[in-house]
Amino acid sequence: MEAMRLIRATRLALAQARAVQDIVIEAWQTQALAEAIGGHLAVHGPFEARAAAGGLSEAGGRAYGALRQGAARDGALRAAQLSEVRDPWAVLTALGGLLGEVGIALVGVACASEEDGLYWQCIEAIDAADETSDRVRGLQRRLALRERGGAA
Repeated sequence: MEAMRLIRATRLALAQARAVQDIVIEAWQTQALAEAIGGHLAVHGPFEARAAAGGLSEAGGRAYGALRQGAARDGALRAAQLSEVRDPWAVLTALGGLLGEVGIALVGVACASEEDGLYWQCIEAIDAADETSDRVRGLQRRLALRERGGAA
């Protein structure tokens, strides 16, 4: 499935998530998607951006692993359906926006949490979304430099 469709599906699921567990699962789905998109671009993307794409994949994978340990139930991984990234710039822009939405949702959960474990899990997930967002922006800089013909 094309990356934009997966991002839209994850954005919709996050918007519809009401239970804390569902929000955490959508944060998990988002990080798994970042890992998959980064991995795809590391193999199929422009040569100049492949190292940065690998960094995105690693950041998403680290966060995905941490969130998965805290998720009470495992849903089907949308990221496993990724087959293509047609427009890397648009996909990265949409992924960056989704990561921001995940961060906001997790702040809400953390603020409402009366349980220390959940609070700290959310704080770690917010940090992970921020790191992954940084990697998205770094990859976009690489792509922009490539388009302008500059050195990365």
